[in-house]
Formats: sequence, C-alpha cells, structure tokens
Amino acid sequence: METDEAQRVLPFQLQFDKPVASQIKIAEWNPEKDLLAMVTEDSKILLHRFNWQRLWTISPGRCITSLCWRPDGKAIAVGLEDGTVLLHDVENGKLLRSIKSHTVAVVCLNWEEDGQLIGNDCGNISTYEDRTSRFFPPAPRVPRMPGLVSGDTGFMDDSEDSFRELSNSAHQRFNILCSGDKDGSICFSIFGIFPIGKINIHKFCVCAPLMDNQGAYRLLNASINKVALSKDLCRLIVMCSGELVEDRAEPKGRQMSGHGLLGLHCLVLDTSIFWKRKNELHQVAQQASNIEDLTEVIRASLSIMYKQWSDAMHTFREKFNSLSSLIIDHGLDSSPQEEFLSLLGGARTSPPVHQFLVNSLGEVGIKRVSKVVCSAGKELQLIVLEHLQPAAEIIGFRMGELRGLSRWRARYQGIGLNETLINNATEKAGIFLVQVERFMRVLSSVVQQFSNFFSWLLKCIKLLMSEPSDQLLPFNSELVVIFLKFLYDQDPVRQLLELSEVDHSIEIDLETMQRVRELVQFGGFSDCEYLQRTLAKEFQQMESSFKEAFLMPFTTISTKILCEDLLPLFPFPSSRVSVSINVPTSISYYKDALQDVSSYQAHQHRFIDYISFRIPDESSDISNCIGIARGFMDDLSSVKKGYTSLEAVLLCVPDGYHCVDLSLYKESQIVLLLNETTTTSESSGNAHMMIVQASDLPFVSVSRSASLNHWKLHELKDSVVYLEMENEKVRSIPHSAITPLAVSASRGVACVFAARKRALVYILEEDEDEVSDTE
Repeated sequence: METDEAQRVLPFQLQFDKPVASQIKIAEWNPEKDLLAMVTEDSKILLHRFNWQRLWTISPGRCITSLCWRPDGKAIAVGLEDGTVLLHDVENGKLLRSIKSHTVAVVCLNWEEDGQLIGNDCGNISTYEDRTSRFFPPAPRVPRMPGLVSGDTGFMDDSEDSFRELSNSAHQRFNILCSGDKDGSICFSIFGIFPIGKINIHKFCVCAPLMDNQGAYRLLNASINKVALSKDLCRLIVMCSGELVEDRAEPKGRQMSGHGLLGLHCLVLDTSIFWKRKNELHQVAQQASNIEDLTEVIRASLSIMYKQWSDAMHTFREKFNSLSSLIIDHGLDSSPQEEFLSLLGGARTSPPVHQFLVNSLGEVGIKRVSKVVCSAGKELQLIVLEHLQPAAEIIGFRMGELRGLSRWRARYQGIGLNETLINNATEKAGIFLVQVERFMRVLSSVVQQFSNFFSWLLKCIKLLMSEPSDQLLPFNSELVVIFLKFLYDQDPVRQLLELSEVDHSIEIDLETMQRVRELVQFGGFSDCEYLQRTLAKEFQQMESSFKEAFLMPFTTISTKILCEDLLPLFPFPSSRVSVSINVPTSISYYKDALQDVSSYQAHQHRFIDYISFRIPDESSDISNCIGIARGFMDDLSSVKKGYTSLEAVLLCVPDGYHCVDLSLYKESQIVLLLNETTTTSESSGNAHMMIVQASDLPFVSVSRSASLNHWKLHELKDSVVYLEMENEKVRSIPHSAITPLAVSASRGVACVFAARKRALVYILEEDEDEVSDTE
C-alpha cells in the first residue's frame, strides 16, 4: 500500500528545493528562456536561472505590485504602487524605460504579440520596413557628462545596446503591453514604450443581449484583477471585482431588482483595432517611439551643454569680477570695458588694470581661464556634431515619413494620424535644425572672440612685465573692441541654451523679418517668428508639437476600444468589501482542437479562451469550488446567431484540502496548488500539486438570460465535478504552500513557494511510460 501511494504522489520530478532569503509575493517564468523572475516582500526583483543561479537583484525603491515578461523574453515590465511601469533588461537588470501611464497601483500586466505570421503565407502581408538606416548612421546616444563616472546618464551608457534593442522595434513582432490599475484604468502601449490607448471600465455601459428593451449596466467601484489579451490582439478579457448596477437615473437602479451584484465579473473588450490596423500602428509607433528617444538625446545634450558653458562662464566671471572691485578701490568711476578700451587705445595703464593683469590674473591665470572657456566651446561643438545635430536630422527624416503616411488618409486617418498636426510637427523639426545651425554659428563666433581677447590680454601682460612676446598668437584689435562692447558682460550662448528663460526673445531687424516672410511663398516655414526664439524655446515648441500630434492616435484608438460583453461570475460575501478579496485567477487562450484551423475564415476564431478562478466558500452553496469558463470571448457573436458558445464547469476540491493558487497550463490543462487543512481550516504541514485536463471535463452550456442581474454559475450547481486525488496526477509537497504558483507553459516547469521561505521547482513534462522520479 505504501509503495502504491509513493508511486501515485510522485508524478512530477523535483528538480530543486532551495531556501529563499525573503518571502516571494510575485513570480513569473521567462517565456523563452529558463529564467524565473521573483519579487520579494520588500520589493526586490530577483532573476534566477533554472539551476537556481542568481543573475541579478534590483530594487526600484518603491512597492512592486505586478510583473510580466515581453513575449520574446528580452525585457521585463514591472508595475509599481505609484502607477509607474518600469522596463528592465533581462541581461543585466538595467532600467531601459520608465513610463507613468497610471496614477494608482498597477495591479496587473499582460504583454502579447501578434501571432498572425505563424504558419501562414506572408507573401500577401505588407510588412513594415524602417528606412532610416538606409540614409543615416546609427542613432546618437545620450551624451555623457565629462568627468562623471556615473550619474543620471551613466546607466544609459552601460545598457546602451539593450536600450537600442528595446527601442529598435522594427525587429520585433508587433506587440502590445496592457497594464491595469486598481481604479479600473487599462493602458495599452505598443512595444511597451509607445502609449496608444487608455480606457476605464467604469465608463463602459454594457447592454444585455436578447432583450427587446435592452437594459444597460455598468460597474461601480471596480478594481481590476487580471487582464489577458488574445493571441490575435482582437479581444481583451478583464477580470474585475466591483458592483454591477443597472444604468438608470433613479437611485433604485442600484438595487437591480433586489440583487446586489457585488462580486467578481468578467468583461470582454473589443480591441480589434490593434489587429485591423496593426501595420499602420506598427509604423506610427516605430517612428514616434524613436522620435521620443531622440528627443531625450536632444534634451540631455542641451542640459549638458548648458551646464558646461555655465561652469566655464562662472570661472571667467570669478576671475574678472576682481577688476571691478579694484576700480572701485582706486576711486575710479569707470567700467572694466572702458579701462580695457583705454589700454587697447595705447593710453597709460591705469593702476587697477595693472594690478589686475600683473598680480590678480597673471600669465598662468589667463591661460587657465582661456583653456576652460575654449575647451567648453569645443565640447559644446562636439556634442552638437555627434549628438544633438544627428538626432535633429533623424527626427526631421522620421517626421517626413510620418507626414507622407498622414496623407494616406484611407489607411491612417482611422488611427488618428492627423495631417495638419503632423505637418506642424514636421515644420517645427525643420525649424529646430535651422536653430541648431544658427547656434553653431553663434558659438563659433563667441569662442573665437574669447580666444582673441585672451590672446590680447596675454600680450598685454607680457609687455607690462617686460617679457618677450614674439611667440604669442596674434590678435585682432577690432574683435577685441567688439568683444568688450557686446560679449564681456553678456552671454548669448547661455541665453540660447537656458531652459529657465525660454521667454527671452532675440531682436531681429525688420529687413531680415521681411525676407523670412517672403520665403513662405517659395515653400519656407509658415511660422515666421522662429528667428526671435532661442534654441531652448524652439526645442520646447518642437517637443510640444510632437506630443500634440502623437496624442491624436492615442485618443482615437482609446475611443475604439469598446466593451462587448459582461459575465457576473460569483458574489462576494456581504461581510467583505470588494477590494479586500484576493481570488486566484488565470486566463489562457488555447487552439481549438475541435475545429479544423484551416477552415476558419477569421483569425480571431483560432483560439478559445479558458478562464479559471477559485470561488470563495461564502459565495456559493457548494464549498471549496473552482470555476472554469470557456468560449466567453466569442459568445456575443454567437448570441446574435441564436446560440451560445459559453460553457462552464465547477470543480469541487476533495475534502481536507483547499486551493491556494491555480494556473492554466498548456493544452487546456489546469495546475492546482492545494494545501491540506485540519478541522480548524488551518494549513498543516503538506501541500499537493495537481494537474487536471480541463478540455476533458463535462462542460455545461451557460444560457444567456434576458438580463445580467443574476449569477450565471449557479446554474451549474447540479453538475459539479468532484475531484479525487487518486484519479488525477498529484504530487505531494512536504511543505505548506503559499501563493504564487509560477508555471511555465513553454518550459514545462512549475515553482512552488513554501511558507517556510523555500522554493521548489518541479518538472511537469515527463514520459508517461516512465516510472516515478528516482529521487
């Protein structure tokens, strides 16, 4: 008997039983590699290989509330309590992007890619080609501040290749990252970096099907539990807790005919716009996301240039301000410029100028200041040539590509690519390039003037000290006069760069302004005021035009995401509030084995959805139950044809056990994590992992009634399937288990976490003919 029991409870091979330093609250397997990402109770992210070798540990410094992998496994998305979504590189954990799409905790994430090209003839599908690499070298990176080992821009250099890979979406399949927060908002981002839509489930009004006088319903105080985008990107299933009420003006509508539907509900959202316009969205997202990357390069360049030049000018002012003090001390009523002009004119050197040049400044001092200022000028020129200008040129090209697409109204107007806004943004990008060219001219002239001024001062110091000056660089006395009149106490370079003084206007003569206006007739910029703006102001206007242009697709797509159907699953106990319920749930999409895939005319019918959830004991007449529903995603279209495809089944967990967590597994299987319970319903020392073949269960068709004001799954209480431990594949675990249960469908493994801070990895895939594991 003991031998039979041992063979029966060991169907899965135990690979590892390892201690963990802190309890794990979230765990997800990489979809492409043998990697497990875990989040600890103190919100650290650990990445382990299958052999339990730790690759890296990072801590965002904020509470982590959700986690998911990019479909190719090369990046991981992390949702935080403050509404931020972070993207990290799988290789080293470096931060690739921080996106603030929400204002409250991001409670669930789902990242799905388009699977249409799998097994199909791609010849008739127009694929997107990014042409930028044909005309430009690789995009410039964010410049590093000279002399800094690490800092705000240091991490970007360390993970430069990863950052480029994340941004280079031309080499990725079209994919969408969905993020849901606790207040009912769901955000959609193409490639995880370009926001393309946002909805709130509270704003949806759902009509009950098959009614002559259709009743409308909406959710109140809903909080999202889980989101799952279908393989074809056409549907999004949302599991949420909240109160379902009839949408009436009267307060009695809240009662819904005496039923207070506070509980767990399931929604189907129509996201077919992602499928119908995926090629258009791919192109827009590719261009826009790269433009945003390059905008950050320009922003960082301007910031670094401003700091470098300000530091150089501070050194210059610090040295030359002492001349003003000396003039006052000697009782003279003149300015430093007048004293220098007098010296240049050949007059007798005044005592303060002599003291300043010989004692305060000296040959060493003038050489040091000259080196600081001229080096800063060269650094600025280098940043412009290697970072800022190439970024602006590529932005101009990409905006030109978008401008061409915006004129294809039949395909691109439907996703919100507004021709007028794109034209305006394209012009701003062109104007910015002109401003960069003007800045380079101003910078070059200013540096030349400073260099000439310092050469003259050095010559003066040599003469005052009666030292030979034949080896010194020559100077231009006319440029010295110009410097003293227009540059000594002014800073045109800083004015062009300073973001805090963006309202500063540049004076332009009337003749130049008239010529600019005349150029409009020959295809010049319609905005004729650009010469009066600084480089910093121009950057702000360009960035603002980009945001306005890219907000239009975001707004347009948001309005096209609609709620198709709603299914009340089970009520919450009246003694609890909805936000306190933590129900194990799982959503997966499986190929429908009952149909010939080639016979399908619509791609969205190739997969069938399975939704599984544990039903709280107080919510049902039958205790210790698990519900599984399938076919909900396509149910609305079926209802219109006169039949229903929605099916469900209730599973009753054996007495003496309760479900800790569950996960849908490949080929329509469901993995259950069960703890043994005592008479006091407290966990004992052991747990069990069970796999049930869901597709073999006796599903019952769920009728669609004339209204949504009752719980559908109550219809199944007469056809409950009672699970028996001896009839299923069950593995005994010598620990009391806790959530989460991490199951990898692609790798065939599961990780169970014990209450005593241990992680147990099991191999779920095995040859059915083999005897149980040897160890």
